Amino acid sequence: MAFADNTMDIWTNYLGQNSLLEPLWDNLRLNYRDYVRSPLFPIVLTVSSYFIFCTPYLVCDIMGDRWPWVQQFKIQPSHRPTASTLLHCTGVTLYNHVFLVLPASVAQWLWRPPVDLPDQAPKLLELIVGVIGNLLLFDFQYFIWHLLHHRIHWLYVTFHAIHHKYSAPFALATQCLGGWELVTVGFWTTLNPVILKSHLLTTWVFMIMHVYVSVEDHCGYDFPWSTSRLIPFGMYGGPSKHDVHHQKPNTNFAPHFSHWDRIFGTHADFSFCNAMK
Repeated sequence: MAFADNTMDIWTNYLGQNSLLEPLWDNLRLNYRDYVRSPLFPIVLTVSSYFIFCTPYLVCDIMGDRWPWVQQFKIQPSHRPTASTLLHCTGVTLYNHVFLVLPASVAQWLWRPPVDLPDQAPKLLELIVGVIGNLLLFDFQYFIWHLLHHRIHWLYVTFHAIHHKYSAPFALATQCLGGWELVTVGFWTTLNPVILKSHLLTTWVFMIMHVYVSVEDHCGYDFPWSTSRLIPFGMYGGPSKHDVHHQKPNTNFAPHFSHWDRIFGTHADFSFCNAMK
């Protein structure tokens, strides 16, 4: 017991140190000050992260059976995205970014002054807790939004149906969204760190993490290193659970975690989906 207590104290002290993230933060605020203070920086960060995270999964889809060691992890092996589906999702994504994200970015750049950069970096524990807190808050917000847009037919047909064009999701389908959904998601992603008073570094890590897990949810592969396999007790949904949602749209509404679906009785795993076929 004493050994366990000492180990816990060591980890707590380690995560609570100010110095761990200080070199990174000092480098950003001193050497890249004008870039990271710009209102455009979070948008450039998330858009670039999105295409970077999509690329490995896109390569896996293109290689197909030529990489059997990868295809063994394909959730729906009989469904692979075609060139036309990839081009369609890329077109929708580029259209949304050119005609929605870009004008909003320019307006934000003209309207908002550059942000002030704190002198100190957050503690590592503070950053981890902040990222998890932002993900949990977004999970609740999107669960309610998502549930309503499936239960109310007009909302589904008008705003959300485009995202369910494909019953076997793939990475580039992540942002194959209607404009209203993209704006809503972007609004919460921007607002939540303000609500939780997150450090800027925490905010940026949350944004990158949010993009990554969103792409992973839609990738169509359940790799051994998938987030859902790293988080125990089935607390996290992951690609297999979201794949079920695209096959059986009245299940698994939460974007990341699974507790809201369990509470509201909308949780389903892949065995349920196979039994319904």
